[in-house]
Amino acid sequence: MLAYTSPARGHLYPIVPLLSELAARGHQPSAITLASELGHLAQIGIAGRPIDSAVQRIEIEDWRARSPPTAGLSVLKTFARRAQGEAPDLERAIAHAEPDVLVIDVNCWGAAAIAEQSGLPWAMYSPYLLPLRSRDAPPFGLGLRPRGGPIGRIRDALVGRLTSAGFDRAAMPSINALRVQHELSKLDHYSEVLERPPLLLALTAEGFEYPRRDWPANVRLVGPMNWAPPPAAAAQDPGPQVPEPAWAELPEPAWAELPDPLVLVTCSTERQRDKRLLHVALEALPAAGISVLGTSAAHDPEAFTVPPGSRVVRFASHEAILERAACVVCHGGMGITQKALAAEVPVVVVPCGRDQLDTASRVEFAEAGVRLSPRRLNPERLLGAVRTAMTCRTGAQRVSRAFAEAGGQVAAADAIEGLGQ
Repeated sequence: MLAYTSPARGHLYPIVPLLSELAARGHQPSAITLASELGHLAQIGIAGRPIDSAVQRIEIEDWRARSPPTAGLSVLKTFARRAQGEAPDLERAIAHAEPDVLVIDVNCWGAAAIAEQSGLPWAMYSPYLLPLRSRDAPPFGLGLRPRGGPIGRIRDALVGRLTSAGFDRAAMPSINALRVQHELSKLDHYSEVLERPPLLLALTAEGFEYPRRDWPANVRLVGPMNWAPPPAAAAQDPGPQVPEPAWAELPEPAWAELPDPLVLVTCSTERQRDKRLLHVALEALPAAGISVLGTSAAHDPEAFTVPPGSRVVRFASHEAILERAACVVCHGGMGITQKALAAEVPVVVVPCGRDQLDTASRVEFAEAGVRLSPRRLNPERLLGAVRTAMTCRTGAQRVSRAFAEAGGQVAAADAIEGLGQ
């Protein structure tokens, strides 16, 4: 099996457990991914090669945008630019590796076109919520919650047409140009792109995702698959998104001395407008007797004023900290959000953009935490949101059980094996 990922840790780490599971079953999985992560994969026996360097240099820059629409358009333009290099990159890899099965990141439009053209069995995987229309769930993109009855149906129909039309206008010309270039038929809507792979792995589960009766036949919800490199390995190379030459590692004895209750506050490894979240948390929570462990990731940890009894580092093992954390405060990336809920830890989501409004709405719907608008973010409101979220552990436990029941890497590996039959 050959996997092709976006140049982002948040799109590699979620499928590492799948690669490991397939290797344990006697298969030979490999990945085309971030050059900085190949050593980490080699440590666990997974072969890999770097994404073409020209593709890796094309970074998402939606944090520069001044409005959500322009930010979304910026992201789609980035995917389109990357796609031009992904296609020949994957063609070369197929010729070299001669794989039996391909697994393609949902954001890799060029790689998906080559996978479809190749005639090989292939799957697509999505580490974030799928932008699919449904009669049972609200349209994707605005963070809406389900609303029944005639008013809900009218709202969803109108909003769905508007959001789908906007997305199609922005994405489909680039996607169709690729498809024509590789002798594939044009498509009318992005939803049709998600119908092309014989298997679409959704790395979430109902219980967090809104339930629905009309999932497409190719969709398999397997739940999140959580992985992170060992702390010593993670400290070796920051990758292209992190400006410092090394990630600071927080030794366990240091964070173990932080007083309870302990709140983990995280920033994204891809640069986003989430730095203020950590600043406000450090102002609000320690003054109320709540210690903060902040992981600044794409931001310089030295840029934060840290009160006594709290810490800020660029990186620390979230898995170990979640064993103690009373709550997680984050921007709403699916990786940290689902990782926290899988560990039965409630979440405060302050969505910065991208798919984060929808992630935040699922947290609220599952009664597993609180959504706080970044426009309303201040110390008083964040403290109130954290205190409310700490009462939501029962909801987080329900989500955790739903994730476990979805099967994770075992269910995903079963589905991949089924492609070859």
